[in-house]
Amino acid sequence: MERVESLADILKHFPIPAGGERINQKMREILAHPQVAGLLKEHPGIDEAALRAHMPMLYEFVTEYDNCSNCPGLERCPNTLPGHYTRISVVEAGGNARLVDRKTACRKFRARQAEEAVRKRIRSFYVDDRVWTGDVTANEIVAYDKKREKAVLRLLDYILRTKEHGLQSKGLYLYGGFGTGKTFLTGYMLRELAKSGYSGVIVHMPDFAEDLKAMFQEPQKLKETIELLKTTDLLVFDDIGAENLNPWLRDHVLGSILNYRMDRKPTFYTSNYDLDRLELHMSFTSKEGEEEGRGRRIMERIRPYVTPVEVGGANKRG
Repeated sequence: MERVESLADILKHFPIPAGGERINQKMREILAHPQVAGLLKEHPGIDEAALRAHMPMLYEFVTEYDNCSNCPGLERCPNTLPGHYTRISVVEAGGNARLVDRKTACRKFRARQAEEAVRKRIRSFYVDDRVWTGDVTANEIVAYDKKREKAVLRLLDYILRTKEHGLQSKGLYLYGGFGTGKTFLTGYMLRELAKSGYSGVIVHMPDFAEDLKAMFQEPQKLKETIELLKTTDLLVFDDIGAENLNPWLRDHVLGSILNYRMDRKPTFYTSNYDLDRLELHMSFTSKEGEEEGRGRRIMERIRPYVTPVEVGGANKRG
């Protein structure tokens, strides 16, 4: 603090133009600011000439520091570059000290950038985005319903293994009663792995099956959609078994997607059916009736490439 007081005394002797006392007083206030005082204490080589030359920089430095200390939120950020603050470093060369400033993104701005990056990596078809955009912790998920704790721990272990070792050869098949949080858990998984750079798609199968009929009139859109589902890092078929199944959906759309992803990228499912009941569902279509062989064929592209995980708990809907 002695250094700051000395500099303030020097400023008293600066030539003051007409009406300049108010400016001089502002300079003294800037020099007395705790952030500037700390800078001067750390770098005693900063002289009067450097201070005078960089006074506008110091003014912005302390002003933005005070703004950040009373942050009104990113949308109302008053700093010159919203979401950023000024940082000052000192470069010393030849016995002279020079101040250098740079704009630095604040914690809230970086968090928003990370959130936007996550959003860009995940696509959802007919699934509410709130499923995967919530800011919930792993501990909160475990504590929410003890009856599904075992399933949650399996999911968290899967997420950890993927983060540490890369995409796994198998996905997960989450099955159980209505409203136990299966979709929410896969959404949480997509969000967590998107933070590590993985892309993901979640598709609600009953709505997807209906919308495919309209895509007959838009062959390019159909092609692009199927290509996206083939190539995304993480693919979730949500509520599989609840769709109105037809041979084209099963054999040409679902079969094509799964045939491509086998041994390449993991596929995930949520369902009210276990794998045996899903096979029965896949063996019967509204158009052709029972087709046990084709049902078994599609299951050969599902069963070996997933780990079944039963999700218990009470129905949370409503």
